[in-house]
Amino acid sequence: MHEYSVVQALLDQCEEYTKANDATQVTKLVVKIGVMSGVEPYLLETAFNTFKEASVCDGAEFVMHIQPLTISCRECGTTSELESRHYCCPKCESVDVSVVDGEDMFLMSLEMK
Repeated sequence: MHEYSVVQALLDQCEEYTKANDATQVTKLVVKIGVMSGVEPYLLETAFNTFKEASVCDGAEFVMHIQPLTISCRECGTTSELESRHYCCPKCESVDVSVVDGEDMFLMSLEMK
């Protein structure tokens, strides 16, 4: 399960931000997880809740925003959020598309004290 290594990197990032901002604890962290990021939200949350103890995130609220796959069609110029994982424009059915969002995971915000 690579979610454990993702959580470790996330906790390391939180440590860095708290030190850089003269804080001692993270009270809330918000992440955006793309549906095509390869990260399973349930497993990520479980791993976070397991490993946050004895870190600056102990007791922190963990908020996940799931980002749908968003594409831009090079044929008709339409930007669409896809319901399924078929890289095809829903308007003109072209497969000449580029991914705009939904393939990454980002730390969006931290609340610290």
